[in-house]
Amino acid sequence: MTLTPSHREPLAQEVTGKLRDAISSGEWPLNERIPAEPALMASLGVSRGTLREAVKSLAHAGMLEVRRGDGTYVRATSEIAGVTQKLIGRHGAEHVIEVRFGLDTQAARLAALHADETQVGELRAHLAGRRRAWDDGDLPTWVERDWDFHLAVAAASANPLLFELYESFGDVFRSNLLVQRGAKGYFGCHPEGHEDLLAAIEAHDPDAALESVNQNLNYCLRWLQA
Repeated sequence: MTLTPSHREPLAQEVTGKLRDAISSGEWPLNERIPAEPALMASLGVSRGTLREAVKSLAHAGMLEVRRGDGTYVRATSEIAGVTQKLIGRHGAEHVIEVRFGLDTQAARLAALHADETQVGELRAHLAGRRRAWDDGDLPTWVERDWDFHLAVAAASANPLLFELYESFGDVFRSNLLVQRGAKGYFGCHPEGHEDLLAAIEAHDPDAALESVNQNLNYCLRWLQA
């Protein structure tokens, strides 16, 4: 009798995959605590050691954060987001903006080539909400709608890797907006990189989209340096 090798992955890797799926699917929301060890051991049918090995793997990747005496929390929705957030934490806001010149311009250029009518409509809705929040002085909503717009541009690029990289900048993006908003004279609804960018995307003009993004990021960089 000829024995055929088993191709089943080790149990700890299998459990890691199931935990990863629960995070990436949104079943376990970002910044929320995941189920306690006994509940997970029961639902997965694994030992404490196997579960802890899987949790340790995702914590090392930056997706989970183990807080002694409190529980384990979701810190990122993917490994690439977790690693990027760790790297971002070691660098200043200006360095992040400089990296965004590469990501934002490429996302805008590709969105101008690939965005469909539905995506253009979503971008328009995000900008309308952004303007209302600014006029109402609703800072948290303004920050979220601004981020939603830029993330939607990345999604419209039709490049899933670029989108995932961009998504990993979410926390620092929001923090930078709050810093800029606190500067005297800062205006949060310039058309550069927003309404002008939307017009370029709708016109399928990648050069105009790229120029609009450059103008916006240069404006942001000046305020961070002020």
